[in-house]
Amino acid sequence: MRALWHARKGEWDAAHQLASDDSSKMASRIHAYLHRMEGDLSNARYWYRQAGVTPETGTLEQEWELLARDLLSAESD
Repeated sequence: MRALWHARKGEWDAAHQLASDDSSKMASRIHAYLHRMEGDLSNARYWYRQAGVTPETGTLEQEWELLARDLLSAESD
């Protein structure tokens, strides 16, 4: 969640560091989002594969909201 918070504030490097330090599938999804955000689509596709999910095709805002919703959902389980 902290990585998404940093991404929302435009602090890409801080968000990327947090995603890089975590080996979970969710961190890989966030990593993909961050590379998509910077326009590095080939790197984003790599991280979507690592996460085991289909690459997102909606807006970055929609993807951010989906990630945040999924994280909050996982926390309540």
